[in-house]
Amino acid sequence: MATNLNFKSADLDQIRALDTCTVSNAIERLNIRLRNEGFISGSVRCRFPNLAPMVGYAVTGQIRSSSPPVSGRCYYDRMDFWNYMTTIPAPRVLVLQDVDRAPGFGAFVGEIHATICQALQCVGYVSNGAARDLPAVKALGFHLFSGSVAVSHAYAHLAEFGEPVEIGGLKIRPGDLLHGDRHGVQAIPVDFIPEIAEQAARIQREERELMDFCRSPRFSLDGLAEITRQVAEDCL
Repeated sequence: MATNLNFKSADLDQIRALDTCTVSNAIERLNIRLRNEGFISGSVRCRFPNLAPMVGYAVTGQIRSSSPPVSGRCYYDRMDFWNYMTTIPAPRVLVLQDVDRAPGFGAFVGEIHATICQALQCVGYVSNGAARDLPAVKALGFHLFSGSVAVSHAYAHLAEFGEPVEIGGLKIRPGDLLHGDRHGVQAIPVDFIPEIAEQAARIQREERELMDFCRSPRFSLDGLAEITRQVAEDCL
């Protein structure tokens, strides 16, 4: 498990209060990782863009829906999985990779799963597969990030859980800290959470100053060059 809890809960609250773009900028400024890594790309979309940002630790698994499970169990009758979920620190994010040849044939998560997940301090769902029951899940305030939506469960079932998965090019291990909003989902390097929050606040101040200047009667190209030069020096 990748989880490291050696930081203050207030720092996590600061990350939760920020949009993903600002946090991404802070991570880039700190040179923690390559700029083409650490986030989900491709077709996965935020289904409820008006919800506040989501922050939680990844509960991982793989799903299939185009053919029946070998065990023949009901798609949510998996106490072994729910027990596994409680081994990951809260708040939690359910992350399921659809490994069917055509992901999203059926939806694993809808209103029932979202309700159970919320009872287990899970705040959202991330998948390259499908989701359903959108109005009901939105009313719960439960985040959905999915590659598609679907009418039916079809044969949606867990193929395995507790192992690393890959969604939209992002490799996600159990316990990885994820941050998501209308812009998408990214992984947060937990060893740098205080630095990320501090850098994000600094970036926000710089951006406000730049935008205020651009909107003021004092605007000039010379002044713009000076402000951008100072910002560039901070990025070194």
